[in-house]
Amino acid sequence: MKKTLRALLACALACASTLAAAAAEAEKHFAPGFVALPQAAKLVVMPVDVELYSLSAGGVPEPKADWTASAQKHMKAELVRRTQSLGLTAQLMDDKAADEFAEPMALHAAVARSIALHHATGGAWSLPTKGGKLDWSFDDALRDLQARSGADYGLFIWVRDSYASAERKLAMVGLALLGVGLTGGMQMGYASLVDLNSGKVLWFNRLARGSGDLREAKEAAESIDVLLTGFPKPQ
Repeated sequence: MKKTLRALLACALACASTLAAAAAEAEKHFAPGFVALPQAAKLVVMPVDVELYSLSAGGVPEPKADWTASAQKHMKAELVRRTQSLGLTAQLMDDKAADEFAEPMALHAAVARSIALHHATGGAWSLPTKGGKLDWSFDDALRDLQARSGADYGLFIWVRDSYASAERKLAMVGLALLGVGLTGGMQMGYASLVDLNSGKVLWFNRLARGSGDLREAKEAAESIDVLLTGFPKPQ
């Protein structure tokens, strides 16, 4: 009997711990009070703000227009596939129309970097005023986007990726022999779901790793999958 009670207590404690961990994880990605999109929600998906670079021997990033164009094509194709499976009214803004909203897209990049540093990373970088909650807003900066698109919500994706040049790889090998480590590139990305009426960031996810190749269709699709992991499904 005592063994049974101990087993039940251990199970209850394990379940409570699991629920607490799940709640903490949800708090990292969801704004307070937000759980899911309504079924009738209209979503505008902004073009992926992506740039690819080649790292010189000294680590200086050099923009590569052809690589970036390939990444944009591959990631857009995957976004089309993903939005079609969301079960809500979603439209992808074309690149020409997006030129008119370059400022809001640049603003998203700035806000997303702040969220990644002060919320996702947390620790010493946490802002006491946020209380550990996803509490960021664009205020009324996206009202024009809402009016022009007719959407209630906007999905923004920002990605930067870099790759070691041949010279960089040689430097990495040479310095490794001396016990000095050099990085060969980094893939960074942010995905944000924003209420276009209130400007509030409802959901956020980030990607930070030293692997992946956005120049390849399959790997670019995988990066989109990672960024949209946990995206709120409509209810």
